[in-house]
Amino acid sequence: MSSLPVRSGNAPEGATQGNGGRARRRLARVSLGMLGLAAILALWWLGVAMLAGRNALAAQFGPLAALQTFPSLVVDDRLFAHAGASLRRIGVGLACAMAIGVPLGFLIGRVKTLETALSPALQFLRMISPLSWMPIAVMSLGVGDPPVYFLLAFAAVWPIVMSTASGVQHIDARWIQLGESLAATRAEMLWHIYVPGVAAHVLTGVRLAIGVLWIVLVPAEMLGVSSGLGYLILDTRDRLAYSELMAVVLVIGALGFLLDYAARQLYRRFGAQREA
Repeated sequence: MSSLPVRSGNAPEGATQGNGGRARRRLARVSLGMLGLAAILALWWLGVAMLAGRNALAAQFGPLAALQTFPSLVVDDRLFAHAGASLRRIGVGLACAMAIGVPLGFLIGRVKTLETALSPALQFLRMISPLSWMPIAVMSLGVGDPPVYFLLAFAAVWPIVMSTASGVQHIDARWIQLGESLAATRAEMLWHIYVPGVAAHVLTGVRLAIGVLWIVLVPAEMLGVSSGLGYLILDTRDRLAYSELMAVVLVIGALGFLLDYAARQLYRRFGAQREA
């Protein structure tokens, strides 16, 4: 009499191997990424070491000097307060850009006549550097946060508009026809067809906008504000504290990396599900 196969409660062997393979690939990607960062730090150290032989001031721009100044930067220069001010401005600028860009992109993608009429003007405005508006922003809005918000929103709105319009145009027409055949209201069409259809594209635009925002933020915070990472760059330069300046540069790079990582995770969590 042949024995029946015994079913184990453990995970299938193929699934276990698959999970192990994914873990190894993830570890390999992380290792390669860390290796790339280490190579950049080594090149930075080597370049400063070569310059320091002819100019003693160059040693203050090295990675070791920057890392040594972090405690004083956190305590004396209130690094966290400045970083918080910059992140707050990023949030306000992105919120304003989304409030304008998502509805405008939806209308452009939905109404062909509107797209034809606005496309040349939007392309023209998109190609103007946001920093070109700095004098006009200061003259119109004064000094402080308002001109910074304007510049950030102006910089971030274009990726969101373009991505949203592209998402609307790529919605499967059969879904729209199905909703119309079922006599769906405008609100139902918007919530059940258009929002899921454009979610991935909007999140792509948000990720692109965050990258642009972080680049524009530092010069924008040189418009008479008294806080923020851009202000801290100016302050350390004026005090000739070059090692602290390089430490702030490291902080800017690290925060920008974390923002982009958060945007990528948000896309993987929601955008990829919507596309699937």
